[in-house]
Amino acid sequence: MSNLSHPISLLKQEWINLIRVEAAAAEKQGKLSKKQLNLIYEQDWFKMLVPSAYGGKQLSLPDAMQIEEALACADGSLGWVVTLCAGAGWFGGFINPEFAKSLFETEKFCLAGSGSVTGTAEKTNGGYIVNGKWPYASGTAEATAFTANCVVLEKGKPVTGSNGAPQIISFILLKSEVTVSDDWNAVGMVATSSNSFAAADVKVAEDRAFMINSGALNAALFHYPFLQFSEATLAINLSGMAFHFMDLCAQVFADKSNADRMSQVNSNLLQETYDSLLGKLQTARQKLYYAVDMSWQVCAANKDVSPSVLYKVSAASYVCAKIVRDCVNTLYPYCGLGAANKSSEINRVWRDIQTAGQHPLLVGDGSL
Repeated sequence: MSNLSHPISLLKQEWINLIRVEAAAAEKQGKLSKKQLNLIYEQDWFKMLVPSAYGGKQLSLPDAMQIEEALACADGSLGWVVTLCAGAGWFGGFINPEFAKSLFETEKFCLAGSGSVTGTAEKTNGGYIVNGKWPYASGTAEATAFTANCVVLEKGKPVTGSNGAPQIISFILLKSEVTVSDDWNAVGMVATSSNSFAAADVKVAEDRAFMINSGALNAALFHYPFLQFSEATLAINLSGMAFHFMDLCAQVFADKSNADRMSQVNSNLLQETYDSLLGKLQTARQKLYYAVDMSWQVCAANKDVSPSVLYKVSAASYVCAKIVRDCVNTLYPYCGLGAANKSSEINRVWRDIQTAGQHPLLVGDGSL
């Protein structure tokens, strides 16, 4: 991974053009455009991590990350929705096979969800009654089904495990069973439609309950630890967005230099700063891919990934996110008032990075 190319090079130019031309309109409507979605469906990006047994691509984690980074580089909101919804499709490795077949056979399948444990599931004969409200479910506008985490109740009281902690189970809820609130109001990632959704006294059969990394299909992808899976895929999104920002910065600086609005000394100093930050970003990105590759090789060999190897994935994810923030926030002030215009592309990318970077899994002090 020492000679990684620019993330966007993985995509066809016609795809990049379509995604970026539609990005401003998608932001205005608060959801991905029909043309963007049609491209996602045509390329089966929502099914990147769905088991092949159910018609999915079942890509390796490193391969999926490269696509996610490229899409985030094309547009932050689109890359984020694909990453989060494809990540939810990964849960297919833990869902009842018969139900999974019917879930994933939908032509325009999209599974959205929330990581929050803000619901309850009361045990009944043959199933559960689910109630709750779950925030920040990216892709609600496109979702055909939702995943929801619940504390299990029996006769109104939490069911506890052997360690005394409440039992938590995830459920698949159908689109017709939930109510989506139009409450996503962030400064960036506007087109992700990361709204909350709620369920009220929904009867759910046992075959729609699942536990992550439990009862998985016999494939490396579904034995990979969920925490590091999440950290790495989110961090690589920030990396993709950062490369988009750096490209736009380079154009702004070139325009300023060509217009003689900057002395040669300042121009040289700014170029040195830019080159240094770009080098740090590339290094952080390489270390993240390297850490994931190492952990993936262990997992692919049907072995348990050691805590020390998993730590390196977590640390590399944190460091990558930190470097992205450093690069973007150091260079942004030099981009001028044009970059403060909310309708400009560079402003949208900057806002997307600031918003995506607020995800709790991307905040840490990891060191390599």
